[in-house]
Amino acid sequence: MVGGRPLVRTFTILSVSKLTDVPKRILIGRALRSDRLGETLLPKRIALPVFASDALSSVAYAPGEVLLVLSVAGVSAYHFSPWIALAVVVVMFTVVASYRQNVHAYPSGGGDYEVATTNLGPKAGLTVASALLVDYVLTVAVSITSGIENLGSAIPFVVEHKVLCAVAVILLLTLMNLRGVKESGSLFAIPTYVFVVGVFIMIAWGAFRALALGDTMRAPTADFHIKAEHQGLAGFALVFLLLRAFSSGCAALTGVEAVSNGVPAFRKPKSKNAATTLSMMGVLAITMLVGIISLALVTKVRMAESPGHDLLRNGVPVGSGYVQDPVITQVAEAVFGNGSFLFIVLAAATALVLFLAANTAYNGFPVLGSILAQDRYLPRQLHTRGDRLAFSNGIVLLAGAAAMLVVIYGADSTRLIQLYIVGVFVSFTLSQTGMVRHWNRHLRTEKDADKRRHMIRSRAINAFGGFLTGLVLVVVLITKFTHGAWVALLGMCIFFATMTAIRKHYDRVAAEIAAPDAPSDDSVRPSRVHSIVLVSKIHRPTLRALAYAKLMRSDTLEALSVNVDPEETKALHREWERRGIDVPLKVLDSPYREITRPVIEYVKNLRKESPRDAVSVIIPEYVVGHWYEHLLHNQSALRLKGRLLFTPGIMVTSVPYQLESSEAAKKRARRRQEWNAPGAVRRGPVEKRPKEPSGKQ
Repeated sequence: MVGGRPLVRTFTILSVSKLTDVPKRILIGRALRSDRLGETLLPKRIALPVFASDALSSVAYAPGEVLLVLSVAGVSAYHFSPWIALAVVVVMFTVVASYRQNVHAYPSGGGDYEVATTNLGPKAGLTVASALLVDYVLTVAVSITSGIENLGSAIPFVVEHKVLCAVAVILLLTLMNLRGVKESGSLFAIPTYVFVVGVFIMIAWGAFRALALGDTMRAPTADFHIKAEHQGLAGFALVFLLLRAFSSGCAALTGVEAVSNGVPAFRKPKSKNAATTLSMMGVLAITMLVGIISLALVTKVRMAESPGHDLLRNGVPVGSGYVQDPVITQVAEAVFGNGSFLFIVLAAATALVLFLAANTAYNGFPVLGSILAQDRYLPRQLHTRGDRLAFSNGIVLLAGAAAMLVVIYGADSTRLIQLYIVGVFVSFTLSQTGMVRHWNRHLRTEKDADKRRHMIRSRAINAFGGFLTGLVLVVVLITKFTHGAWVALLGMCIFFATMTAIRKHYDRVAAEIAAPDAPSDDSVRPSRVHSIVLVSKIHRPTLRALAYAKLMRSDTLEALSVNVDPEETKALHREWERRGIDVPLKVLDSPYREITRPVIEYVKNLRKESPRDAVSVIIPEYVVGHWYEHLLHNQSALRLKGRLLFTPGIMVTSVPYQLESSEAAKKRARRRQEWNAPGAVRRGPVEKRPKEPSGKQ
């Protein structure tokens, strides 16, 4: 203690790790050893729903986005939808073919970030990383809100509390992913495959009814009319509308890049399995997108951006109470019949797969975050795996960012989707440009004719992919900038600036603490060590600290007290002399009753007088065992130690003294379960040593 104030830093000895371990194990399962990482690798049948659920599920809302934009010009503009779908198919086919080259050339999991960094430089790589991080967060937010809106058409409670429900689903997905990639993938596989099979059955049965049986299938909105905002658009206005509809339909391409980022999670041969998964994803997504848009035209689906005002029934607006069902739901009702078994199964699978589409981001974001952390662009905590061998910190960070977006935008998918796509096409374009440079570099040194032909073909694919995705990026920026794309660009800039600052910090720290080749002040032994024991009165913690200081055999040793109460200082002097303590006692005057500043100034003066001397400040501390005891002791030592840490050449040593309450807390913890130090859960159980035979020391 110093000057009548208890100079203590209190500690509570509780088995925190054990108190939190039980619910943690219930939620995410038992910890896995590092050597079991290979057991978490994914076969293709699980990798498809894990990495492609975003692209596959986008067919549930991409057709609706196309029709919503076209409805601005009225029903007459719907006949452009097949051509828009065809343009989206061309882009998707090109992107899938291009990324097949990526996974073979860069199988390490860096994906677009690694391609851009290696071939275009660190700034291009950081731009790609910023775009992907923003897009992954938006993937979670858009997928969850779309699923909530689909589910809300059947359950009114969900619509009334959609923000709360969306955050709850994000929390549930977070817990599932914290259990590990393979386990979460197994959980997600069934609904994803049910959705895919259901859509294909719907397309096949709808085509059979329309072509073979000649049935007239009508959507629930087939008799509605649309009040066009701009009737009879032509010229530039029509072109702009079609380009905007095309950019909205390109939402079907989101998630393609996740496979290239997730190559390390595949079973061997990793690149081949990833390329096969990409092809399967492309074929399924293209078929479903074309089939749904075709059936939407056949069944006369009507969509409007403001359905309550723009959808007319018998010439009268349907009103604000009308709930506009998604395109896929209306088509399913027309093909299967409202309330039929297949209709209910597909509707449920659609809502569920939209929730699970966020899993693509849950697998892509943490892996990319780990790579960026390894390159010192993000905090190092994102690089390490958690108990279940998943990148837990990245998963939690993604969930927090997505939940924040959902709350800010009120779980409104129409508003959120305007932010979408920009980031993914930025990464597409830079990645394919980087791949062209990759092939050019290798072609300069490759002599084998067969390999050169393969490289030239791959370069042509990537060059066309870069040109096409760059063109789409321009279209997206022009048509969506004022509708919300600027927010995504702002997010990318914030990520870029933050990661640049983090890298500069890590580089500065690394340069500052790097061990020099020549001897330095840090490696040269100090000429003397001057030890100071802080005291205010004589008690057991003080005596223990003095005994420890003597054991250190410093060159000089003194006790230091601060005079904030003259009577207590006199009592300290009398007790010091009575006990005959052979350590000189120095008292610092403090007219303003401060403790920290006089001590700091004193040790600074010691350093100034002898710069080559080391000053060791020894502080006696209490260890308490009850939370309420923190309220009974101030934190003078904590404040003082915090200041001393920023004083060069000062070493701070704590000498703890355990009170009876701390021993009681330790015994209580032992009775609950064997005592474990913090971190013991991750290290695993410690084997007990065998007893030494009698007679041995």
